[in-house]
Amino acid sequence: MSLQVVVDFRVVDECTDWIVVDKPAPLIVHPANRKPEPTLLGGVEHLLAYEMENGARPAVVNRLDRETSGLVLVAKHRDAARELGMAFDRREVHKEYLAIVHGWPTRDVWIIDEPILRAGSVASSDIWVRQIVHSQGKPCITRVAVEQRFERDGCAFALLRCIPETGRMHQIRVHLAHARHPLVGDKLYSGDGAEYLDWMAHGWSAELFARLLLPRHALHAARLELPWRGSNCRWSSPLPADLAGFIEGRTPCERPDVVIWSRHD
Repeated sequence: MSLQVVVDFRVVDECTDWIVVDKPAPLIVHPANRKPEPTLLGGVEHLLAYEMENGARPAVVNRLDRETSGLVLVAKHRDAARELGMAFDRREVHKEYLAIVHGWPTRDVWIIDEPILRAGSVASSDIWVRQIVHSQGKPCITRVAVEQRFERDGCAFALLRCIPETGRMHQIRVHLAHARHPLVGDKLYSGDGAEYLDWMAHGWSAELFARLLLPRHALHAARLELPWRGSNCRWSSPLPADLAGFIEGRTPCERPDVVIWSRHD
């Protein structure tokens, strides 16, 4: 099946019940309470305008953060949304992410089994969404494997494949930061959150780019598998150009609002 360019995301697969798209960063999934901006859901609704006139009601099944790229599953109607949501609840869905992190892990394969909760629930926090590893948190497990170790400008980095067995907020980002291998470009978890507060207060800057090395965090939803009415569906998405370029040593774009456009005929 050919991939189609629709606004600024690609259609990977589609049937009468759902559509799978490849979301770039920094496209937001749902409308936010800030200035109006394009959203993935809005783009899907535009694409499915005819079907919506005949009763379709698109609903995002697996959400990704604004800066996370990769595969997103969107149900086309209420029954599909309920059925797909139950598959996620039963942990029948297999997800894999690719992450570029600082440093070289000492092991090739390991499991991070650490509970997570919101930082502000146990101490004062200036960032509402920030999560931390804490004994009072909910159980949280991520399987990690090293795909590649490389150097750039004299510094060590690694490309990791991460498989979350649970679905907590910011799980992979928090677990990797706790393991002392934070994501490249992660404003929220590269340190104590100072970069995030600076970005929120003053916007993107050359100084932030110098500290973070990428204008978005280096996390990509690369694989998604789930059972669907007697068959097993599998979808994959290659590492996007900005992250692949970082590994290859190319100079990344400094602008955080640039969307990588792609076409496959």
